[in-house]
Amino acid sequence: MTRVLVTGTGGPAGVAVVRSLLRRSDVEVFSADMDGWASGLYLVDADHRRIVPRGAAADFVDTVLGMCRDDGITVLFPTVDVELEGLAARRTEFAAHGIQIAAPSSETLASTLDKHALAIACEGALRVPATELLDADGVAAPWDFPVIVKPRRGAGSRGVRLVDDRDELEDIGTGSDLIIQEHLPGAEYSVDVLAAPDGHVVAAVPRTRERVDSGVSIAGRTVRDPELVEAASAAARAVGLVGVANVQLRRDKDGVPALLEINPRFPGAMPLTIAAGVDMPSLYLDLLLGNPVPEHVDFVELANVRFLEDVFLPVDEIVSSAVTGRDEAWAEQ
Repeated sequence: MTRVLVTGTGGPAGVAVVRSLLRRSDVEVFSADMDGWASGLYLVDADHRRIVPRGAAADFVDTVLGMCRDDGITVLFPTVDVELEGLAARRTEFAAHGIQIAAPSSETLASTLDKHALAIACEGALRVPATELLDADGVAAPWDFPVIVKPRRGAGSRGVRLVDDRDELEDIGTGSDLIIQEHLPGAEYSVDVLAAPDGHVVAAVPRTRERVDSGVSIAGRTVRDPELVEAASAAARAVGLVGVANVQLRRDKDGVPALLEINPRFPGAMPLTIAAGVDMPSLYLDLLLGNPVPEHVDFVELANVRFLEDVFLPVDEIVSSAVTGRDEAWAEQ
């Protein structure tokens, strides 16, 4: 039996990974979150539930490393953005204890978690919207309005604004933590990508986000479109991706897919990709274990709608944690 630990299991990505790996008879799944009310904790056996500090906490990595050693974990699946850099920076230390981390390298994270660095890394690999820092030179650039102003770091639509003209752009002021980006008016797609250790893309599954609630897709469909597959694959190769990431694309005024961002982790809508025929958590585990994986895994077109689902359990099984509300926990995830 391979023992795995999945973190961030109060979020939809963590739940998706836990459910995928629980379907395997050769895997023993441990589930971790900072909140004792995290639903993904209660998908596993009671003695496999773990409470960890916040991903940004100074003791997060040390705590997770000690937990992995104590529980005999051989593969760690982190699913929260804020956890990734600290864990990747100590990958060698984890490896010395026989623990593999199912997350991209520090170099890939540096190129993907910073949207300005991402635009530079992917220039020439696929269509990249014009992107400048929000400094004096960036503001003075010959933009076709409207443009987008957004944070260099962060996921979802937090802090993103549409700026209609130069006066409005100049009124924002300047800041090195913001970028100006060409506005892309076309349809948006999310492409879940799995890349093998040699860099080749095993699978790329484009999907739409037909309905979104609190930043999470609750309805969508997979789309067979070679143009989207190639654009996402090119972006993955440009940043040296090994593992799973979500590439967000939007068509420009000419209909060409252009890069918005890359989220270097499992997405919350992973269940749709799995149901469409590409079980990325399980495939990624096989890659890490050296098990044979097909050169290419295809998918079918499929739609999904999502709904709340209850897990019922005795009150005394709820794990104690410092976090008492999901709102506080979700703010980090």
